[in-house]
Formats: sequence, structure tokens, C-alpha cells
Amino acid sequence: MGDILHQPGFLGTAGNFAADMTLLLSIVVAITFSVGFWAARQHKYTLHGWIQTAGALLNIILVLWMMVLPFRDFVVQDISPPRPRPDIFYYVTIAHATIGFIALVFGNFVVLRGHNLMIPQLKFNNYKPYMRWAYGLYMAATALGILVYIIWFVVIPNPPLFK
Repeated sequence: MGDILHQPGFLGTAGNFAADMTLLLSIVVAITFSVGFWAARQHKYTLHGWIQTAGALLNIILVLWMMVLPFRDFVVQDISPPRPRPDIFYYVTIAHATIGFIALVFGNFVVLRGHNLMIPQLKFNNYKPYMRWAYGLYMAATALGILVYIIWFVVIPNPPLFK
């Protein structure tokens, strides 16, 4: 499987297959959350709940499988000067990781609460503001993730690639 992920990408950038697939799956998750948002606006709450749950599960898999290791290997390990890449590479990636982590934790908290899987002390009754915050955070993380892809594989001259 690792051999496939490290093959050249299919989007015509310097990204490998894993980077291109991560970008596309992130967009699929964002679309999934948007469809779930639409379902809630149509008062189809059961459908909304299951769509959001599916999006949250796909997002967990995507983050743990495709994002944590590149962040560790290309950001955390290279953060001390002299850095092999321009500062914008690190700033945007750290902003994406920070907002993405908050969205991941908070969004899954809301999903668990929606399925009544939360301890009583952490339950809340008015879902709407929590769901909207979770959706907004995820969309911000997705936009920053697209920017990370562009900076990593289009803008900078020495893209980070696993060998």
C-alpha cells in the first residue's frame, strides 16, 4: 500500500498520490458535511445525523491515516532553524493543524452528543450553535488544508515528499 501512496500524484502538481488523495477526500468530507447541513435545514434530522456521523468517521480516518505523519515528519521535525522550507510553509500548516484539531475534537463531541453518547455533565440542549460552530471550524480547516496543499506542492520549490 505504501508503494501506491508514494507514486506520483494525479493532479499535475509536485504532490504524490497520497497528497492528491488526501486533498480530494478532504473535499469529499466537506461536501458530506455540507449535505448534512442541508438535510438539517430541510428538517430531515435523522438523515442529517447519519450523514454528519459518516463525515466525522471518514474525517477521523483521513486525519489519523494521512495527515498526522506528514505533519510530524515535515513540520515538527523541521521547525527549528535553519528550516529547509520557507516560513509560510510552517505558518499555514500549523494554523491548519490547530484549527483542524479543534474542529476534529469539537465536531466529534457534537456527534457523540447527537447520538446521546455523552456523560450527563457534558450534555447540552440547544444543538444549533454547537453544530454551526463545528461546521464553520471544519470548513475553515478545509480551506486552510487546500492552502496547505497549494503551498506544499505548487508554490514552494522543494516540496516535502516521502521517499
